[in-house]
Amino acid sequence: MELADLKIIVTGAASGMGAYFARQLAAAGARVAAGDVSVEGLECLAADTAASPGSLHTHSLDVAGEEETAAFVDWAGTAMGGLNGLINNAGIIRDGLLVKKDRESGEIVKMSRAQWQAVIDVNLTGATWIVRDAVARMADDEVGDGVVINMSSLSRHGNRGQSNYVAAKAALAANTVTWAREFARFGIRVGTVAPGLIETPLTRDMPAGARQALIDSIPLGRIGQPHDVWLGVKFIIESDYFTGRCIDIDGGLIMD
Repeated sequence: MELADLKIIVTGAASGMGAYFARQLAAAGARVAAGDVSVEGLECLAADTAASPGSLHTHSLDVAGEEETAAFVDWAGTAMGGLNGLINNAGIIRDGLLVKKDRESGEIVKMSRAQWQAVIDVNLTGATWIVRDAVARMADDEVGDGVVINMSSLSRHGNRGQSNYVAAKAALAANTVTWAREFARFGIRVGTVAPGLIETPLTRDMPAGARQALIDSIPLGRIGQPHDVWLGVKFIIESDYFTGRCIDIDGGLIMD
């Protein structure tokens, strides 16, 4: 599949990797429907891509809302004159140990249901609904050549303080196999990219010591950049014989 032939949704597109993907796609001539809860971020993205060969359409989107997700897919298909791709990128974190003891009071503190559910609602349930609705639209339109790219994370292997995030990202990677098998009949491929430590607004806000300790543990000796992840996304789009697999882009941080 050529980038210029894409009519593709990018969720979580207002900042970080999502914004980078949207810019690269528009620069390559694709038609892009960008969704995010940050309308201000989407406005900045639209301004940045105004002179691109492709086109970029923006609309607010909270993937945690099932009806909102379905409406967004309908809007995107109309705005772009069709739909044949999805980058399933929207996500949040609400980190915390499942159980810990407060150092001062000695009190046992548990992860709240709200912490758990917020991440599951966006990173797993919402991510699933956008796949469901986008693929339903592609199948109904009989596109014959479509692609879905899920954004998982190296955290899917397990990461302290991220029970909620790990559960969601591991499930997305596992469902990539399920969906690849289910959607092949429609000519729709499904792949996943699992970034390691990447330079984004989230990682820039990490405590300096923790951030440096992570960088020191990466065999390639540096933090990843959004472009490193984009190359994995681009590969999945362009490789018509790739489906059902997850690509780790982590500088060698985890080697099985």
